[in-house]
Amino acid sequence: MITKNRTILIFDLDDTLYKELEFLKSAYKEIAICLSKETNVHFQVILNDMMVFYNSGLNAFKEILDAYGIQNICVDDLISIYRNHKPQISLKKPVKDMLFRLKQTVFKVGVITDGRSVQQRNKIEALGLSDYFDDIIISEEFGSEKPNKANYAYFENQYGGGMNYIYVGDNTHKDFLAPNALGWHTICLLDDGHNIHKQSFELENSKLPKQCITHVLDLEFTINQVKHVL
Repeated sequence: MITKNRTILIFDLDDTLYKELEFLKSAYKEIAICLSKETNVHFQVILNDMMVFYNSGLNAFKEILDAYGIQNICVDDLISIYRNHKPQISLKKPVKDMLFRLKQTVFKVGVITDGRSVQQRNKIEALGLSDYFDDIIISEEFGSEKPNKANYAYFENQYGGGMNYIYVGDNTHKDFLAPNALGWHTICLLDDGHNIHKQSFELENSKLPKQCITHVLDLEFTINQVKHVL
């Protein structure tokens, strides 16, 4: 296994450790329950309509309010529910078990995620991840977002430049540019067709990961291979 005092393992959150679509569905359900009280339409019907709007590439918040003629609730109200609700999401047990083993193996585990503080921390709490991360960098709290190098350099400032840094993410447009520039080893979890932000590999080399994996559970084996080249 990797020498514990040399490796810093850092994750993206959304569409890496869990599927962000599950958060979206959880938020849409909360919104549908709210709108059901206004319309006397069963929340599941409203939820189904919202998912149709979303999958059609439309603004589901605007469309659902228009579809049901709701005037005393605005799009901003629905956005607030989306961002601040307590999500009904969970981390699959095999993923949680893998993270437990990795945390015993590496020196530190962190996360770098873009988004609002309440929203991202609600996700981390719901997923039961707080005990797995030594450092949590959330863009709203930190003051900048990916691909800003500062969000990644925080870890080097915290633990020094002599460590082995491994970053795991999924967004090819913004996840890997900064850690590549810092000389980190970057690993991309490939989209299985359910990611919210679609991937592209027709990019300049500076944005491309050094490795790709097809499933998050492949990470443990991959990291054990990486130790031989770092």
